[in-house]
Amino acid sequence: MAQEEIIFPNNIRNIRLAAGMKMTELARRSGLSLSAVSKIEKGVRRLNQKQLLNICNILGCKLSDIFIKDTDEVASKWQDEIKRRMNNNEDSGLKLFGSGLRKIRQQSGKTIAQAAKDAGMTLSVYHKIEVGQREVYQNEIEPLAKSFAHSVESMFDKIAELYKSGELTKQMNKVKERVKSILVAGDSTADFSDSEGHLYSAKLYETARRKLIPVFGHVEGKSIAFKKSDKTMINAPANLEGRKGVYAIIPNSKRLGGFIPEKSYVFADAKINATVGDLAVFIDTDFKALKPDDTVRADIAVVRKDSKGKIYGQMSSPDEKITAQTMHKVVMILSE
Repeated sequence: MAQEEIIFPNNIRNIRLAAGMKMTELARRSGLSLSAVSKIEKGVRRLNQKQLLNICNILGCKLSDIFIKDTDEVASKWQDEIKRRMNNNEDSGLKLFGSGLRKIRQQSGKTIAQAAKDAGMTLSVYHKIEVGQREVYQNEIEPLAKSFAHSVESMFDKIAELYKSGELTKQMNKVKERVKSILVAGDSTADFSDSEGHLYSAKLYETARRKLIPVFGHVEGKSIAFKKSDKTMINAPANLEGRKGVYAIIPNSKRLGGFIPEKSYVFADAKINATVGDLAVFIDTDFKALKPDDTVRADIAVVRKDSKGKIYGQMSSPDEKITAQTMHKVVMILSE
């Protein structure tokens, strides 16, 4: 019986249970089928960016909470399962066959998509065969061979020849190294994450995180309540995707004379210091020293310089001069 490959090890089930939510409710609120949610929680189906963000919002958790850490109970189970499957697939010859097929494909100059199409398979199924994560059925052998202009016998002869030459050992070792890299805990590479030890940070977490931007501030009275946390996130505009240091703020448009539309996001870059004439986020403390649980005051203002050369922020409605320890340049304003 074919085994399903674990591609998205996650904490969604644990977070859902801790929130007292049934799987049926998560499925209903996320617009996914019950079967899809079950597969997502088991890690055999990946979420797209919109679904991932939606589930975070439904469960009231941060993106970083979704990805497993080396201290999570599910981490050791996932590691054991991956190792077990690797051993089983090697014992049954699936790794050897898959590595041989990949080498034949590479020598033919075909892409993996072309090979899958010629063999009459989906890209997902063909890929799993190449990496040794799926059994190959009798009725699939001949189409695979024909897709590379081989007979079944000549295809197996070629794989045996590649194995004897040592070429497949190299291929299989590369696969092992890739798997090993995700079985070893590492630090999250996201600037604003307050979590550590993401097992899959170099792959899944960073891929997801680079397409999202944290919302650090919202209006509270005349100013902005600023919190350096990734609990609330939004999809990144295309030209800001993957740009580390960028965060969003929901502005008080009235305090800026109305030139920023209501229901908009202001994006600032923590790596760019604002200069005179720029629109900037003014934070009343050292940004780098802020902890995820700290809430401080922030304002959005135009950077000015007085006759003595002192930098300040100019706000309007009513007019007010503000100073702050940190100024970050506003790089984009986007209406909802």
